[in-house]
Amino acid sequence: MRAVQVHLEFRHLRTIKAIHESGGMARAAEVLNITQSALSHQVKGLEDQAGVELFVRRTKPLRLSSAGMRLLELAERVLPEVDALAEDFRSLRAGRKGRLHIAIECHACFEWLFPVLELFRKAWPEVDVDIRPGLAFDALPALQREEVDLVVSSDPEDLDGVDFTALFDYEPVFVASTHHPLAAREFVEAEDFRGELLITYPVERSRLDVFSQLLTPAKVEPRAVRQVELTSVILLLVASNRGVAVLPDWVVREVRYHSDYVTRPLTAKGLTRRLFAATRDVDTIKPFMAHLLRLARTEPLKLQRT
Repeated sequence: MRAVQVHLEFRHLRTIKAIHESGGMARAAEVLNITQSALSHQVKGLEDQAGVELFVRRTKPLRLSSAGMRLLELAERVLPEVDALAEDFRSLRAGRKGRLHIAIECHACFEWLFPVLELFRKAWPEVDVDIRPGLAFDALPALQREEVDLVVSSDPEDLDGVDFTALFDYEPVFVASTHHPLAAREFVEAEDFRGELLITYPVERSRLDVFSQLLTPAKVEPRAVRQVELTSVILLLVASNRGVAVLPDWVVREVRYHSDYVTRPLTAKGLTRRLFAATRDVDTIKPFMAHLLRLARTEPLKLQRT
């Protein structure tokens, strides 16, 4: 027995659905914006392929045969998914929809990033947002491999196909208990850390401002280093005079006015660092990405001024 081969196209499914809902060829042709002759020819060609009739033509309104009903069931399952996919494509072309997976090389960045993402979510509800802190040590290669779409970093690099957009400047500041001997200083320097227990985030030293900008260049090693995951726990330990820390100014905005802590500049002139957002150059100009970058340049400054 010869195998039956039917070459179905989406237009065939739309045709069956239109005829069923319209009850006849003439009205379906109007809905589909084709001539009745072209519609009849399309149905006849499909029936010839299948070797069965799709309609019971002796009835009014025109009624689907059992084979036609099977095709209608397929159309009702498939066409909504096809239409949804087409709408996704239109949204992507219009810049309303997309993916925004973020990798963070800065532990403390969560403090300002969440308020930014909350504003972004309201403006771009169709963009899929996720944060990938687990990629912190391999973030830029992950960006190039399209595993993530944005990397927050303070260390820009010259990478092919990657843009680094400057976000804002911040000041790493020394934080200690009000009862700590260094609390009486106007500022602290690298040498002041030699006898201290330094509490840091659990990341490599090259990504910590206190080491990369102060201690390593001065060849100073603190008495000990304790790594702590959460900012709130770091502050709790500092308040208990269990150690000292260096944190970005947006983190310590409330600590400045707390009687348990003091904050001091690093060196007499203070240190200034700049955060960047790394994105693939093809994504930088997307409307939703451009909006996020604008928010990330402006909203964190409000935290610094609080």
